[in-house]
Amino acid sequence: MNTLVTIFGEGEDLNTLNMCCRAVVVFILALLMIRISGRRSFGIGTAVDNIIVVLFGAVLSRAVTGTSPFIPTVAASLVIVILHRLMAWRIVHSARLGKLVEGNKILLFENGKMITDNMKRGLVCEEDIMQAIRETTGSEQIDGISKIYIERNGEISVVKNDGVQIAAHRNTAP
Repeated sequence: MNTLVTIFGEGEDLNTLNMCCRAVVVFILALLMIRISGRRSFGIGTAVDNIIVVLFGAVLSRAVTGTSPFIPTVAASLVIVILHRLMAWRIVHSARLGKLVEGNKILLFENGKMITDNMKRGLVCEEDIMQAIRETTGSEQIDGISKIYIERNGEISVVKNDGVQIAAHRNTAP
């Protein structure tokens, strides 16, 4: 037990070696927990996916710096990851819960016209839409575009007149 205290330290009285050793262990544990949580956790995600990023980082940092006890901090991190996994699983199996938690896509453009009420609702301006068109089509031509959506994860999707989605652009609105 004394060897572990020497390597990992105790409480808030940690030296550089203690914090580095804790960082290695937390890195490995975080990697394992991210694998448990699944791919969604740290890709472009929805509100639920982003919650885990914020909470996970905040809680695990306390284990590295020693501001909270190590084992309970790691256990709390694991609970966050498991909750995320369970919520994602429930959302996959319940469209109703998915709509409640993650929202719906919002139609921003159709029949050659911007839908300004929906743009306001999605916190998207015309320049955001034009940027998505430029990035996905390589031009500023809106003629070949059928519909434009802001997706549940904040991406702006552009659909050509033939029904093919060309690409998506990440919305940076708050």
